[in-house]
Amino acid sequence: MTAIGARLRAVCDVWHAHMRGNVGLHEYDGRVQDLSPSGVRAALAALGGPAEADPFDDALLDAAEAHLRVTLGDLALHRRSPLLHLENLDVSGYQRPYAPADERRAARRRHLAAWPDAIDAAIEALDAVPAPVAAGLLPAVKGLAEGVDANAGAVEAAAAAAHARFAAHVERCATEGDPDAALGGPALVRLLSTAEAVDVDLGRLAVAADAERDRLRSILTESCRALCPDRPVADTVRALAADHPDAGGVLPAARALSDKAIAFTVERGLLGPLDGELDVVSSPPALSWAMAHMAWNAPWEDDGPSWYYVTPPSPAWPAAEQDAWLSVFNTSSLAAITVHEVAPGHYAHGRALRRVASPAGRTLLSYAMVEGWAHYAEELCWEEGFLGGDPRYAAGMAIEALIRVTRLAAAIGLHTGAMSVAEATRRFEEDASIEGPAARSEAARGTFDPMYGAYTWGKLTILGLRDEARRRWGTGYTHRRFNEALLARGAPPLGLLPAAIDAG
Repeated sequence: MTAIGARLRAVCDVWHAHMRGNVGLHEYDGRVQDLSPSGVRAALAALGGPAEADPFDDALLDAAEAHLRVTLGDLALHRRSPLLHLENLDVSGYQRPYAPADERRAARRRHLAAWPDAIDAAIEALDAVPAPVAAGLLPAVKGLAEGVDANAGAVEAAAAAAHARFAAHVERCATEGDPDAALGGPALVRLLSTAEAVDVDLGRLAVAADAERDRLRSILTESCRALCPDRPVADTVRALAADHPDAGGVLPAARALSDKAIAFTVERGLLGPLDGELDVVSSPPALSWAMAHMAWNAPWEDDGPSWYYVTPPSPAWPAAEQDAWLSVFNTSSLAAITVHEVAPGHYAHGRALRRVASPAGRTLLSYAMVEGWAHYAEELCWEEGFLGGDPRYAAGMAIEALIRVTRLAAAIGLHTGAMSVAEATRRFEEDASIEGPAARSEAARGTFDPMYGAYTWGKLTILGLRDEARRRWGTGYTHRRFNEALLARGAPPLGLLPAAIDAG
């Protein structure tokens, strides 16, 4: 077992899936978190302990403990969101070659053997699932059993039977659950504030989101006029969206752009040399709700490859829906998506996390810092002239950023009750120029991922800190100095990020 302190271990024990998949603590392989009501109470009761010798580590642990107590205690999200249980049950991570195949197969078998009890606990816990949350996650819940063969022995047969019970329960919730998915404004404030160790004012955050939307619209207008001076911007956006590979061409295009993003990051001095191996592959079914996703070589793992997952449309969909989904991977947007997922985004961040000396810093990762960093990377590459300053990249960056800022507006609207899923879908169509299943998928995600506005929130925080670093460092400022100072801290909550430029 990895040598980490008792207080940090108690935090890890509250969320096996995150520690196994994102952090690389593989002593959690083959183990399933007890997310029954009693199991959660016991795990939360074990949190806490003496202050850490390092004040920054102590602040990291204070923030992590407070957030877990709010998430699973006060708000009891394990009772209203199948996502927590889906992540807990997911065995797709064992596909990634972080260890010998025999070890991973054995861990997967142990994990599947635990499904019947874990699913009984999940069904017991999930007694307050809103219908929109269940409906939004139902495809991923059904996809969870992809590769589980009921004819492959007793373990897989029992797992398959348990999965059928789980899917049936979530399906009932989708038809019988509360039609209102809102957490409520005060609950959302507590969730965001404890996650990022900062006092959140939803009104100010909403105003910042609207201002950012307007700024991004200006960038989009300027880039579209550079491309097609005599055409309306909306027509140019539609033309850009239509310029996409077919389903079989998405992965090759993502691979080529990954190579370009890594080379650009190093050549422009945005970060130091990038080591490691990157593979670009189709998403496993349990991650099909995300259009793109980075499964990095985690901080506590032996050195190995990272996987850039991309989700092409299902061949079972009608042709029009497949085309609408593929429009998100248009030539302009796929470049920004790849910068976000690869370099100087998530892949580069993952490599930096492996060098963080502090166990707490390598383990406790803020959603808003992780996603905000990758979103900031998209704009940084635009500023620095990625792809030769091609205005198509600027347009794609702005379109992707409009999706992210719409997520922030949708999260606030959906969870304060100011916006329905249908209204959020229309907001994505109007502000982010996406249509059909892609817009519905983005709106639905907001019901079960109330923090998905963290992308824009994190980016704006980082840009503000960059301005502060420029002011304080003067002629000593460089992008590389600032970027590496941030990543040297790992992925701390936004409220703790100023310490990076104090030390930088």
